[in-house]
Amino acid sequence: MTAVGRRPALKPHELTRVADRLSFVYLERCTVHRESNALTAEDAEGVRHIPSATIGTLLLGPGTRVTHRAMELLGESGAGVVWTGEHGVRFYAGGRALTRSAALAQAQAGLWANRRARLDVARAMYRMRFPDEDPEGLTRRQLLGREGERIRKVYRAEAARVGVAWHGRRYVPGDYASGDPPNQAITAAAQCMYGVAQTVVAALGCVPALGFVHSGHELSFVLDIADLYKAEIGIPVAFEVAAEGPEEVGSRTRRAIRDRINETRLLDRCVADVKSLLLPGSVVDGPDTDLADAPDRVTLQSDHGVEVESGYNHAVDDGVIW
Repeated sequence: MTAVGRRPALKPHELTRVADRLSFVYLERCTVHRESNALTAEDAEGVRHIPSATIGTLLLGPGTRVTHRAMELLGESGAGVVWTGEHGVRFYAGGRALTRSAALAQAQAGLWANRRARLDVARAMYRMRFPDEDPEGLTRRQLLGREGERIRKVYRAEAARVGVAWHGRRYVPGDYASGDPPNQAITAAAQCMYGVAQTVVAALGCVPALGFVHSGHELSFVLDIADLYKAEIGIPVAFEVAAEGPEEVGSRTRRAIRDRINETRLLDRCVADVKSLLLPGSVVDGPDTDLADAPDRVTLQSDHGVEVESGYNHAVDDGVIW
């Protein structure tokens, strides 16, 4: 077992970009604590050290206890934390943004507040999911109908590909075990994708509640982003796992999703997709531009869109600092 060297806490601009992190680490039946600047996971088999700055999302499963010091470190590292039940039900998630810039959050709010722009973003999301179809001119109702039909076709195609019987999507909230193996795998895959999407949304400083397809929930935008990769990654992996057998479908699905996310560099792509949706064609478009490099600077809004420096008393001409 390798001990992690002592080093000072990282500043925001020194944090590992979310695109360069591990997708997620799943822990269960252990105590999560902090030793220097590493997480420790202790169970009956011993203590494992986990470099906190490389984690995208920490999934805490059944029987997990986490200390205040561990949560402090995760917050400093900008990692997402997701509590998952034994049946793959997410309870809570949190994290600190890796950026101090409000550029994406302001752009998101502006697009969301304008009905026409909000619909344009929803169409762009549909185009990302199904590039062979042009949604230009479609109403929201038409988008929802076409999305539902496309996903049904994906379910049937994946079931036929892996040779699994498929009787339709069935999920009863709070009763995960009532589903057959394909449905259990799809539910488990979705929960993993939601956790990863929330980490990216939080790391970029976006507003989780302001969705362009989903609405009315504190994680609406997270659900929007996770759904971008449902047909390409989540559903195929779920059916592949279900085809291998009915035992431990949830845990096997989590491992398979983790491996597929890392193989496809999904975090890198997800960061780029969020930026292109909210700030298309801008200088922050693309995965190579890190908003964490933006200055830690607070301004005050004045008239006609002008921003002035904070920390000064603007009641006097010379602007004496407060």
